[in-house]
Amino acid sequence: MLSRVLAACLVGIEARPVEVEVHLGKGLPGFDIVGLAESAVRESRVRVRAALANSGFELPPRHIVLNLAPAELPKRGASFDLPIAVAVLAASGACAPNLLDETLIVGELSLTGDLRGVRGVLPLIESARQRGLRRAIVPAQHAHEASVIAGFEVRLARNLSEVVAFLGHAADLPSAAARAPVDDQGALGAPDLRDVRGQEGARRALEIAAAGRHDVLFLGPPGAGKTMLARRLPGILPPPADEERALIATIASAAGLEGSATVGQRPFRAPHHSASAAALVGGGDPVRPGEVTLAHGGVLFLDELLEFQRSAVESLRTTMESGRAIVVRARDRVSMPAQPLVVAAMNPCPCGHAGDSSHPCVCAPSRIEAYRARLSGPLLDRFDLHVTLPPVRISDLGLGRSGEDSATVRARVVAARARAERAGDVLAAGKHPNPSQLLARDLAALRPAARVLLDRAGESLGLSMRGFSRALRVARTLAHLEAVDGIEATHVAEALQYRVLDRRLSAAPLRA
Repeated sequence: MLSRVLAACLVGIEARPVEVEVHLGKGLPGFDIVGLAESAVRESRVRVRAALANSGFELPPRHIVLNLAPAELPKRGASFDLPIAVAVLAASGACAPNLLDETLIVGELSLTGDLRGVRGVLPLIESARQRGLRRAIVPAQHAHEASVIAGFEVRLARNLSEVVAFLGHAADLPSAAARAPVDDQGALGAPDLRDVRGQEGARRALEIAAAGRHDVLFLGPPGAGKTMLARRLPGILPPPADEERALIATIASAAGLEGSATVGQRPFRAPHHSASAAALVGGGDPVRPGEVTLAHGGVLFLDELLEFQRSAVESLRTTMESGRAIVVRARDRVSMPAQPLVVAAMNPCPCGHAGDSSHPCVCAPSRIEAYRARLSGPLLDRFDLHVTLPPVRISDLGLGRSGEDSATVRARVVAARARAERAGDVLAAGKHPNPSQLLARDLAALRPAARVLLDRAGESLGLSMRGFSRALRVARTLAHLEAVDGIEATHVAEALQYRVLDRRLSAAPLRA
């Protein structure tokens, strides 16, 4: 007897189709698994034996040959338990095979036959949709997660017996109820921008970053509010569109992070400075998404940027440029989306008080120079906005008025992005166009006075071609915020001030 059950294997954040084939042959009873199965998959025969026995089924006294195709794809994880058990029962005639050709089956089995959740159920379901299947059967623990799936039949099962009864039309399985996504960031508890007193320049930079998807580098002494500002950036971002929301939820599911991302909230990731390059970009065996992918569509905050390993932060250069995190292994190449807003924060010197008259700096110029040298010019060049934060005086906290709240700023950001999309600014819509086409379009929008100012400033500041184009892109965002068609000289002047860090803070200035 031969049976076939459709399953899938998670690679990165994508699911690869896998067919579970079972043949009951002659000879001494046994259970052989072929098809490049890793240890967790090979151990499934032990769980399947116990689950079948405790669910009232008998393992046929035959030689069982199990094949996982395609053979060259490594199979990992316990999500193959349920499809293996169903395939064995179908081959022995204990389970009806009529729905198996149109159903994806995933789930881990306990020894009692109950189903346990698996990592990456959303990409597994999406693979079923792409394969043209009609439905997927997943553990009931994923009801909350599967509710974000629209237009596809997802059935929820609690144990092996329920799955067999459903396949044999003896009982029904509940469907995952579609749930309306939550769009209001404030309703989800995002910190509000009104909490920030002072730092008007930094608040303005956050609005520009949100409107045009510009990466930000904060430079300032301890306590200046760098972390506080970064944590309020998700609250002024527009709600994700349906496609982007589904991708954010898929990434969270693939990483085993079922939480706020699955209900529409943009992620905020703040890895510790001890994180490795693999932790930031992705890697491991099997390949898992890194922080830059987990923050896709949201904010990646790198606090104490210069305390990170240089190899780790330099690995972000490619992802900041291309919007993809690519991990290459001997047997595979995994490409994952990586388009977060990158917000980095750093101190002006090791002690943190360079340029602060109330706290004299104790660092020697050579030590400051060595500290600043940890940040390479090419990485600095990829930050569109360089923002210097002055120290905050305790006496000023009670005098400063509360600024605008996140909802007010967010409304302007949403309007600016809508104008950007109407103008064909696909970068603001979350995509990476051809840089030369983007530059040519923005140059055409420059007013004569703005073009003269940009050319002169580019020469005097020594801007690279990347720095020149990014300053122009920021100027374009400023025009969208003011609802004007052309790029004026005032827009260029404001954009240029974000390309050079404050030279007064150290004897070893950073330039871009």
